[in-house]
Amino acid sequence: MLQSEADNSLIYTGYNYFMNKENYFIKKIANNNFIGDDGAVVENELKKDERYVYSMDGFFQNVHFKKEWMSLKQIAIKSMLVNISDAIVMNAIPKYALLTVAIPKEYTKKDLKELASGFNKIAKEYGITIIGGDTISNNKLDISITIISITSNPIYRSGTKKDDLVCYTGTLGSTKKDLERLFQNKKVSKKSKFISPKLNAKFFYEIAPYINSALDISDGLSFELERLSKMNKLGFEFFDEIKPNIACSGEEYEVLFTFNPKNKKKIVKIAKIYNIKLNIFAKAIKGKYKCKCQGHHF
Repeated sequence: MLQSEADNSLIYTGYNYFMNKENYFIKKIANNNFIGDDGAVVENELKKDERYVYSMDGFFQNVHFKKEWMSLKQIAIKSMLVNISDAIVMNAIPKYALLTVAIPKEYTKKDLKELASGFNKIAKEYGITIIGGDTISNNKLDISITIISITSNPIYRSGTKKDDLVCYTGTLGSTKKDLERLFQNKKVSKKSKFISPKLNAKFFYEIAPYINSALDISDGLSFELERLSKMNKLGFEFFDEIKPNIACSGEEYEVLFTFNPKNKKKIVKIAKIYNIKLNIFAKAIKGKYKCKCQGHHF
């Protein structure tokens, strides 16, 4: 998500450069039929009406966070939440987790206890059993988590239909602002979404029957819209201008989804129950959409 040098400045490379390298690498993997969504959906041979969803993300020091910005407990909590977010937007219930943790040699037992408390806290909140993984020694803290979930009705990115309404939850822009503050050695609120993403699992599971596609906003609204555009071969007609600070703010973990206009009343009603802000900002049309934000990977 970020890279830094001694001056703590953000280093951005072109979006197309990142996408070309990522897509090139993915295409070189022999079996990539499962790749392209927030999680890989695998059939359950024992229960035909149930499917497994596997999702995994890395959370690496000096790439996704700096040690000075967050406590060890907060780091563990966020690393779990960003992975659980992928399961939720696939309409899957997280059940198990595998953890790989690369631990610096200087960490004390107190440090390890604090780190473990973060993993355990989120696992308990979401009913997840941590079933194994790996621990290694390293010169920095690196975390990789695999979440194993189940679903009877997976929601894919590829379900967008022409004339669908396009919506995102909550407000966008605060994580970009907070990240800039952190690079200036300024403090941010403990309630910052950059520190602890806010997931709305119950809301999403309830609207799932009424939506056509979904993904979480991890790389920024504009990045995710380009993904939807490429996967569905559609463009977007925007109702209002979207400012760059909103379009390009990553690490938000709000949900971007599309739905048939006939389901709008049902979705709005559910959102009111859970006090979720909805931003219906565009319609899917013929054409294509290209992200104009700067890239922030590789």
